[in-house]
Amino acid sequence: MAIEPLAIGVCSWSLQVKNVAELKVFLDRLGIDVVQIACGDPHHAAWDEGDAMPAAARAAGFRMSGAMLGFPGEDYTTPQTIERTGGFGDPATRAERTERFKWALSRTKELGLADLMLHAGFIPAVGAPERKAFLDTLAQVSDLALRAGVTVAFETGQESSTLLRRTLDDLKCPNLKINFDPANMLLYDNDDPIQAIELLAPDIRSVHVKDANRPSTKGVWGEEVPLGRGQTDTRRFIQTLKKAGYRGPLCIEREAGTQSERFHDIEYGVHFLRECLAG
Repeated sequence: MAIEPLAIGVCSWSLQVKNVAELKVFLDRLGIDVVQIACGDPHHAAWDEGDAMPAAARAAGFRMSGAMLGFPGEDYTTPQTIERTGGFGDPATRAERTERFKWALSRTKELGLADLMLHAGFIPAVGAPERKAFLDTLAQVSDLALRAGVTVAFETGQESSTLLRRTLDDLKCPNLKINFDPANMLLYDNDDPIQAIELLAPDIRSVHVKDANRPSTKGVWGEEVPLGRGQTDTRRFIQTLKKAGYRGPLCIEREAGTQSERFHDIEYGVHFLRECLAG
């Protein structure tokens, strides 16, 4: 089902749901029907339906903007642990994660979708000796996805927007795009999300709407907070996205708190986003 420009949605894992029926109940309570849905991997929530999840999701009546993949073994305890374990960064896990990626491509197609989001891992700097092998892996990811008819969007935050821009330009793979998460840039203390929009705008495929404050101490996590209460400047962020020509959905992500606390914050976020869009 088509999704209108700047439709408000939510990330399924933020609601900590275990099955499609539960997800539908939460969406109805929120008054929205757009969702970026977890493939069903351990990091982004398994589904009670198992292999029957795609059919259940397609029949549920909500609209899906894309699928999200997380890899087993990714450790977000600290910025340092995720740097070691995230995405395709560790050469020792690339082969098994490529196989998991192939599985996610099949799951994406089963869901009737053509967009798959994931964290690529910490991209090596230009000139770093490990950069070529890392980019070769991303080129392989692109080739696998191209054959499946899927666009892959790398989530922002684990690198600067300048490095991400250079990497996409170096790869020259038309099906590699960006899942823009402004709060991640603050949580990792890597960039200014407003300024990054202009640099990355041509390749922004999807957006996570999330808010955060930068860390006060270098090398530790920043603090994720409800929309409108952090340093993302969500109102300006939305207006800048619109001016840059972004017309995809706006999926709220909330990764802190209990399920009831997350729902409350997401419900507030839906109302807040509606005000931002009206303004």
